Amino acid sequence: MRGLLIVNPNATSTSARARDVLIGALAHQFDLAVKTTEHRGHAAELGAQARADGLDYVIVLGGDGSVNEAVNGMLADGPSGKMPILGIVPGGSANIIARTLGFPNDPIEATGELISSLRSNRTRTIGLGRANGRWFLANCGLGVDAEIIADMEKMRADGKEATPSRYLATSIKRVLFGTDRKTPKLSAVIPGEPMVKGVYLAIVQNCSPWTYLGGMPVNPSPDADFDAGLDLWAIRSMSIATSALQARRIITKSGPGNTKNVLAKHDLESVRIICDPPTLLQVDGEGLGEVDQVEFVSVPNALTVFV
Repeated sequence: MRGLLIVNPNATSTSARARDVLIGALAHQFDLAVKTTEHRGHAAELGAQARADGLDYVIVLGGDGSVNEAVNGMLADGPSGKMPILGIVPGGSANIIARTLGFPNDPIEATGELISSLRSNRTRTIGLGRANGRWFLANCGLGVDAEIIADMEKMRADGKEATPSRYLATSIKRVLFGTDRKTPKLSAVIPGEPMVKGVYLAIVQNCSPWTYLGGMPVNPSPDADFDAGLDLWAIRSMSIATSALQARRIITKSGPGNTKNVLAKHDLESVRIICDPPTLLQVDGEGLGEVDQVEFVSVPNALTVFV
């Protein structure tokens, strides 16, 4: 079996020395070429080339954004039984995809698990989502969710680390002082149902949880699963009371689901979000700028992964 290891040198949870150790552990035991990403979108180029070269597997050492890029490259021509199998060594701040697949958050422990999976060819085929044609594995967000991602990306560009405490502080600041809590910009269109207008925030999940604060899962749609369709969680009020209630619910898994202020849907084949005016979109933790609408589609059995 021949493979490619894609390494993000800016992965937030690994040092250069740790990455060298992890690369050595994998490359020593497997027929594995190693490529380091040099710019945004490079992982997608490498993923596409790995498929074109007929490689058996692609391993990504990085966060959810790096994994997303590599998968979009691998799937540029659509799903196929001849695609490389995906493996992940978590190197980001949240690592939602790797952790949901059952890997430890610690990159060294995860590498040990991945080596075992490679040796035994332990795999699983999962469904993915598409957002205006962009593949995603974990989730997408429109509204304040994407605004928070944009804030974090700016801080990372300024050299600040994406720690759980900084993410939490940025989220609170953005919700209380940085977003428009009076004018909803979004409408949700689910096939066969009336349009839902007056939405401030929409999160579409392909798996659960939505994210982590350190070791704590944050989960507006706890039933979201790689083997099901997409889950939608949309907020129709950004009042302090509603925001506090929903924050408690998604952290403690208690409190209301569907209410007059919350639209919660499970196992959707598709959903369209209309934005007026254009609104920021994030996909697997990566900001993609403003959009005027997004068509989310569930694609079953799209990707085989090591578990």
